[in-house]
Amino acid sequence: MFTHLELYGGDPIFRLNEQYQADARQPKVNLTIGLYCDGNGRVPLLPSVLSAEQLCAQRKQPRTYLPMEGLATYNDAVQRLVFGEDCPALAEGRVASIQTLGGTGALKIGGDFLHLAYPDAEMWISDPAWDNHHAIFQGARVPTHSYRYYDAATRGLDFEGLVADLSALPRHSIVLLHPCCHNPTGVDLTPAQWDQVIDLLQRQQLIPFLDMAYQGFGQGLAEDAYAVRAMARAGLTFLVANSFSKNFSYYSERCGGLHIVCQNAAEAERVLGQLRAAVRRVYSNPPVHGAQAISEVLHSDGLFAQWQAEVGQMRQRIATMRQAVYDQLQTKAPHYDASHFIRQQGMFCYTGLSSEQVTRLREEFAVYLLASGRISVPGLNTENVSYFTDALAEVVR
Repeated sequence: MFTHLELYGGDPIFRLNEQYQADARQPKVNLTIGLYCDGNGRVPLLPSVLSAEQLCAQRKQPRTYLPMEGLATYNDAVQRLVFGEDCPALAEGRVASIQTLGGTGALKIGGDFLHLAYPDAEMWISDPAWDNHHAIFQGARVPTHSYRYYDAATRGLDFEGLVADLSALPRHSIVLLHPCCHNPTGVDLTPAQWDQVIDLLQRQQLIPFLDMAYQGFGQGLAEDAYAVRAMARAGLTFLVANSFSKNFSYYSERCGGLHIVCQNAAEAERVLGQLRAAVRRVYSNPPVHGAQAISEVLHSDGLFAQWQAEVGQMRQRIATMRQAVYDQLQTKAPHYDASHFIRQQGMFCYTGLSSEQVTRLREEFAVYLLASGRISVPGLNTENVSYFTDALAEVVR
């Protein structure tokens, strides 16, 4: 009955990670999958999260269905984390928020909602992009295109190209943007550039959809939300997807949120109703375990301060590895401009390596990264960073 279906080749990142796991060579380095690993190469269980889980378990609450929009205390806390305590849109009841199955679930429900609200609208996504962005929105029947973002010559931002492309879009086009720690390049806009883009979005009557998967991994929890909070202050109607996979090291719990900032409370209530309907059609209700623990952390002054410190430690470790790569390459490959390792930020770095150089790293040195040259910086630690820079120096000679 189903022999006519195409064979699914799998996700290329997961497939490359499986290839790494099967590689028997030592030493080897895995810079493929977007996981934060500590200095020992392990995905951490944050002490703040463990404490919150223990507190929740002691209450021995029944496992009844959550509302379609999720746990109320979770949504309230996440709103304040994303938009800030003093956000007028929150005080005025203009933000419709739901708990989602990770950031990916937020993007999918947001895509379904946008297709319902604007069935003829099309979406523009940065070039390059996380491949799944196109798949998610095409699966929601929203056609996708690309706008210029990355400048390969400078390994930085093509801001002029970005502005030119967005300026040419028709009214009510959807624009996917990363508030911080752009995936896959690690190249971000400055606050001044964000202000220009926000003015453009408002003037062109475009629909911004912000994907914030790495809050706290760039400059800080508040600093990384600059674009979100500036848009809210400017009075735009826009969507935000956020994820706690990275900054809570909570990958398997699939905890995220979808937020839609509206023009008034009545509009927000209508929007929330449609989000509930979209959730009901897909999975009915979100799970409670991770949401309870995150709500506990965000509502407790002590646990919140502890979690902030833990996020700061993760952010600093990433920055330290970036600096180590740059410093070591200054000696090992002085002709090679490695400044992008410290100019970019967040988990990912676009190295600018060619596919041939990436293949050499994998085949000759067992150093695994994506064909695009993107590396996941937390895969580096004090034990393997010198080996990585030795290998990199060889292929850029």
